[in-house]
Amino acid sequence: MKYIVCLSVFFCYCSSPTPANRAELSEEVATLIEQWHRDAANANLEGYIGLMDSTCNYIGTDATENWKRYEFASFCKPYFDKKKTWNFTTAQRDVRVNATGNTAWFDEILDTHMGTCRGSGALELKNGEWKLMQYVLSVAIPNESMEAVKEAKFEGDSSFKSKIKFKSKIKG
Repeated sequence: MKYIVCLSVFFCYCSSPTPANRAELSEEVATLIEQWHRDAANANLEGYIGLMDSTCNYIGTDATENWKRYEFASFCKPYFDKKKTWNFTTAQRDVRVNATGNTAWFDEILDTHMGTCRGSGALELKNGEWKLMQYVLSVAIPNESMEAVKEAKFEGDSSFKSKIKFKSKIKG
């Protein structure tokens, strides 16, 4: 029994990526996300939506924007068809990969038509291919501007809050 446990530990250790491999995986993920943003800028809907897993959530800047992949594809299609898409330029990105090398998460600062935004997401390695599982886009607001922003969004927030029930959703 000890022999089997030792072999299991050995194979788990050997199959885990080394720090150098994790750095390579991080670079691979960074390149994929950069291409994903280029696909949006170039109105390549197939490439843009193609990185997203079928279960992916895209969470946008508006509180109502929490789309499943197919919903987000439907939202994007008219913009991509008219070549009126968005061009997010990366100012900074940090990618991390877990110890087993099958999950990556990142955060980024982007220059966009909305000003400075922050994106974050998670990818999973599935059948040898990275798939975006979730992406969150938020507008970065300078702290000194927060009071003006709070006033501007109060009315919209009130309308939104009246339409939803605030409760936690647990999904398995």
